[in-house]
Amino acid sequence: MAAMPSLYRRVLPSPPAVDFSSPEGKRLFAEALAAGTMEGFFSLVSCFQTQSEPAFCGLASLAVVLNALAIDPGRRWKGPWRWFDESMLDCCEPLDKVKAQGITFGKVACLAHCSGADVQSFRANRATIHDLRRHLIRCSSSQDCHLIASYHRKPFKQTGTGHFSPIGGYHAEQDMALILDVARFKYPPHWVPLPLLWEAMNTTDESTGLLRGFMLISRHTAAPSSLYTVSCRDESWKGMAKYCTEDLPNLLKAEGLDNVPTLLSRLIDSLPANAGALIKWVVEVRRKEEGGPSLSKEEKERLSLKESVLQQVRDTKLFTIVHDLQCANIQCCNCSSSSDEDSITRIAAAVCCQGAAMLSGNLASSDGFCCRETCFKCVQANGDGHKTVISGSVVSEGNEQGVDILLPMSPHSTSSCNSNLSNKIMEYPTSTDVITVLLLALHPSTWLGIKDERLKAEFQTLVSTDDLPDVIRREILHLRRQLCYLKSCKEGESEDPVPLSP
Repeated sequence: MAAMPSLYRRVLPSPPAVDFSSPEGKRLFAEALAAGTMEGFFSLVSCFQTQSEPAFCGLASLAVVLNALAIDPGRRWKGPWRWFDESMLDCCEPLDKVKAQGITFGKVACLAHCSGADVQSFRANRATIHDLRRHLIRCSSSQDCHLIASYHRKPFKQTGTGHFSPIGGYHAEQDMALILDVARFKYPPHWVPLPLLWEAMNTTDESTGLLRGFMLISRHTAAPSSLYTVSCRDESWKGMAKYCTEDLPNLLKAEGLDNVPTLLSRLIDSLPANAGALIKWVVEVRRKEEGGPSLSKEEKERLSLKESVLQQVRDTKLFTIVHDLQCANIQCCNCSSSSDEDSITRIAAAVCCQGAAMLSGNLASSDGFCCRETCFKCVQANGDGHKTVISGSVVSEGNEQGVDILLPMSPHSTSSCNSNLSNKIMEYPTSTDVITVLLLALHPSTWLGIKDERLKAEFQTLVSTDDLPDVIRREILHLRRQLCYLKSCKEGESEDPVPLSP
């Protein structure tokens, strides 16, 4: 097969577009700037980047906007720096799949929400050109909201099909929008007539059968998750969506549910096998040679926050009941602590491989990485005691690198299990933590189907966030908002977030 000839950019079809750097483009910029509808441009252009893969337009657009909004990802990109990069936007779709197939409108909205932004998405059948113009004027007149367009290139006489890019400004008198095209290797930033942009949005994405559109991304008043996050990157969320909307309502109506332990036992036993994959815990990863024998002040602060969240989860009455039920099941099955040791070993190896892939700039997957060994060690936390670190040696293509995972620990044990299992369970976020957090994060209307009124009132009190400490309450409410976007991650559903409730 003959090799594909190389290309150096494309000639921008003009008209209908106007090159941003042309005399006409500069005039439009100056007039829009004077009119006050280029305010968002400067924060966007300060963080503007070229998509690193031909199919990464959605990821690059979102990374630009998240950085322009100064949202802290809460985890490292490279070296000591926390910064949104395409390689970090994988909670709703595996990067290797995005690299091969691109990403859909709903998944970009899901990624934005999981990254701590506030998202309003509008497909063309749910909005009008007047809505687009109104929202564009609002976003281009401020620095705290940005608009990402999902459109087809054909109306602009450009080559290619579906594309994402941020909109950098608006010229009201000539009704033109500035597209900051993240495929800078192909086309430069350019002005386009807004009616033509709307026409390009009002096209069908063949992969979903849904219309394209636009989304407004703004900085959420609450901080993103510090320890827990929702993952839609595999199929586990579909099983959980079915469980919450179909199975759970029927379960709550079952006979014989007359007390909280019985109800919780039924809930836990009926959870899908891969339910634990829905709630992930966010880890801090660094190269071993960067870390040294101690933690920096910033690392210590972030780890302490994770530990605070972990301990506050374990201080809830719900955790105690769930933990005791799980311990009873373990003892009935004659399970030993070795199985739990195997579990943390597997987790450590998998996370070390993922961390090594991320730190090396691998945007696809960690498939080519093999963790040779892992070990637990203590490091000094900036003169304030010791913290636990999982240290691993990861090999890829003959090269070996050391990776450290900063592990949150709960200092107290509330376990009623045997001491060996208790000590191991309390060291890191476990399945008990995940189940507790998931039950707390489900929409309150989920429990309205409980038939016994006394039990309903008792259980609603148990899962209520009203009296939780502020740190864990913010974490739970953030997860609840993420769960509301599960339907936005499903191909074929509407763009409106729907709570996981019956």
